[in-house]
Amino acid sequence: MPSARSAVPPFQVMSILDRVARLRAEGRDVISLCAGEPAGGAPREVRELAAATHASGAALGYTSAVGLWSVREAIAGHYARWYGLEVAPEQVAVATGSSGAFMLTFLAAFDVGDVVVLARPGYPAYRNILRTLGCRVVEVDCGADTGFQPTPEVLDAALAEHGRIAGLVVASPANPTGTMIDRERMTALAAWCAEHDVRLVSDEIYHGITYPADPAAPDARGVCAWDVPGAESAVVVSSFSKYWGMTGWRLGWALLPADLVAPVDALAGNIALCPPAPAQLAALGAFSEASYAEADGRVAGLARTRSLLLEDVPSLGWGPLAPADGAFYLYAGLGERLGGYASSVEWCAALLEEEGVALVPGVDFDGAHGQGYVRLSFAAGADAVAEAVGRIRRFQER
Repeated sequence: MPSARSAVPPFQVMSILDRVARLRAEGRDVISLCAGEPAGGAPREVRELAAATHASGAALGYTSAVGLWSVREAIAGHYARWYGLEVAPEQVAVATGSSGAFMLTFLAAFDVGDVVVLARPGYPAYRNILRTLGCRVVEVDCGADTGFQPTPEVLDAALAEHGRIAGLVVASPANPTGTMIDRERMTALAAWCAEHDVRLVSDEIYHGITYPADPAAPDARGVCAWDVPGAESAVVVSSFSKYWGMTGWRLGWALLPADLVAPVDALAGNIALCPPAPAQLAALGAFSEASYAEADGRVAGLARTRSLLLEDVPSLGWGPLAPADGAFYLYAGLGERLGGYASSVEWCAALLEEEGVALVPGVDFDGAHGQGYVRLSFAAGADAVAEAVGRIRRFQER
């Protein structure tokens, strides 16, 4: 029979996407606002480099377990460009997406039985991976009153209740809320972790997809955890998937403190041998001026869609709303709009069947309070979002 550790709940969004595909196959007009996937795909230079790589007849064999040196150097250069940080390529581990980077990081940093703290609401894969590895996951409520992000005070309460904490996972911009951790709060969290010997793991895969009032501000793209004092033992995880739109290429990375470099290298060689060589070679094209400009242009389009959505959403009567400072999600409470439905799961299912609009129920992200919340992805574009809001309004008025 299957192992107990494999008994993790499925990701609701994947089940919803399957239903969307079936409805479309039946000829239904469905607007999908559920996937965390930017439109447009990889930048042109990445695609051209991929084509040239395959046309060259190169063997495309194994690379180093933690990636090609040229890719690790390019990622280090990216941190110099965006944050003014000097990152040694030796401390960059390329992996099979940020998911692979999280698996390697969690294996290297935490033992069976270790307590790892997560914010709730949050990305469900964190807790599911950690639990399969035998860690004790402690989720702390981070509602609107704390900006949907953890605070030292919340962590103090978790420490008092659970004893030693081995790790804290944060995300900025966060999925599902889009909220961000500013420099003051990141500094406070890093200091708290340093004081209590807690490993900080910072998910920064949505960096660059942000909507600052001043795009020229120093932290406009997000605050890197390695750029604050007290984060010497922190791990930073990022990816080519979101800002560069390369979800299916399965390529991400981790910035590793010195004590995790060798363990992650050894684990990577045993688990996956190496990240995919074709994707690595093509990803070098992501760091050109043209690719940055193309990605920034798409972010500008997301910003316009976000503005239109935030103007429109009050008419739906939802609340509370997360501010959606980054990423491409709106996380909102349904409140009285939940109507006679038992939870957002049933509400979302009815919306999909009756009006052809796919949203994700909040239970994926918050097992305690998500029954009254939904996540809407506005990556589909302004026209799709405007049409979807109209259909939602019609659904709610029945």
